[in-house]
Amino acid sequence: MANKNFVEELEWRGMIHTIMPGAKEQLEKEMTTAYLGIDPTADSLHIGHLVGVMILKHFQMCGHRPIALIGGATGMIGDPSGKSQERNLLDEATLRHNQEAIKRQLSKLLDFDSDAPNAAKLVNNYDWMKDMTFLDFARNIGKLITVNYMMAKDSVKKRFNGEGEGMSFTEFTYQLLQGYDFLHLYQTENCKVQLGGADQWGNITTGTELIRRVLGSEAEAFAITCPLITKADGTKFGKTESGNVWLDPRYTSPYKFYQFWLNVSDEDAKRYIRIFTLLDRETIESLIAEHEAAPHLRVLQRRLAEELTVMIHSREEYEKAVEASSILFGGSTSEALRHIDERTLLQVFEGVPQFTVAKSSLGCSFVDLCADLTKVFPSKGECRKMVQGGGVSLNKERVTDAARTVTEEDLIAGKYLVVQKGKKNYYLVTAE
Repeated sequence: MANKNFVEELEWRGMIHTIMPGAKEQLEKEMTTAYLGIDPTADSLHIGHLVGVMILKHFQMCGHRPIALIGGATGMIGDPSGKSQERNLLDEATLRHNQEAIKRQLSKLLDFDSDAPNAAKLVNNYDWMKDMTFLDFARNIGKLITVNYMMAKDSVKKRFNGEGEGMSFTEFTYQLLQGYDFLHLYQTENCKVQLGGADQWGNITTGTELIRRVLGSEAEAFAITCPLITKADGTKFGKTESGNVWLDPRYTSPYKFYQFWLNVSDEDAKRYIRIFTLLDRETIESLIAEHEAAPHLRVLQRRLAEELTVMIHSREEYEKAVEASSILFGGSTSEALRHIDERTLLQVFEGVPQFTVAKSSLGCSFVDLCADLTKVFPSKGECRKMVQGGGVSLNKERVTDAARTVTEEDLIAGKYLVVQKGKKNYYLVTAE
């Protein structure tokens, strides 16, 4: 057994909401198997999933055996917890594709492949549910839990009390299916603990109850949940104006991922650095103290952004993201600007004024580009004056002569020009 105590580790990190009596003692007694369910509705995890994944990571680091359960069967139904609407249902081919993609992401954080006794395992509940008939389920599982018991759960009560459009029988059975997962893993993998978010408590305890009713009161099964993560202002964590922050670079670039963590509030940074990094308590406390002494330096946010970007993407992608950030906010060079890929370039300059010119118009002077072809400057006179004062750059290189020719050679990625006026005013010109 590793020397770290899982429950104590999670407690100081603020990652325990509710823990069933006896769970801590079970984990201290022996290497224990626990599972956490992951919804496979997309072929990438997003940062909302990261809390659960970090819990599995700590579980493995503390010497225990984690199981990540892909909810293939339950993903075909939709979990009512915390939702007021029914979910779209998925077909099997989509589920299998999503499962493989999620496993690749999880493999960066969990050890699936070693021969250690606590190597992680990935399972899909579709594999044991797909051949069970409705009659089998109704007879063998449905009879064990009363409707009264199911109706008492908060996730069900809220929907029955008029939140959303009520609840279908399909969704009503969800907690029984999740309960059956726990029973199945208890019997086949000796899995004694289920981990999940606070909104899962009702579903998880249905599982512990089902195990007790099928196997007798000596069968010990436990639940541990973590708080739902919100922002300090109470709004939902992990959502931006453009939607989820994904772990897959196809959906959220490493630059945008890095920027998300860099821009969290001071209050949130203090919580997130405990939850989303593996830094030890001493390091985190000294970072918080350093941050409080000079909040404007954003020490916490910088370290948080570094730890997460390196963990989810790579050190190289982190360095590229820092370099891209310095284009807008630091003294980066023309070489750095040419080094970043087109997608990141467009994200860096998202929101700055943009102009489009014909490629055939290049060969003109810089002053014509800025005052005639675009409206970077309201007049040629103002452009010349600012160039003389040394306050204008093209692609991060100071313009010393307003009459200099702008050619296709100047284009970044064959189509962009970046004009900077003073320290903070940027303009992106696209030549098509």
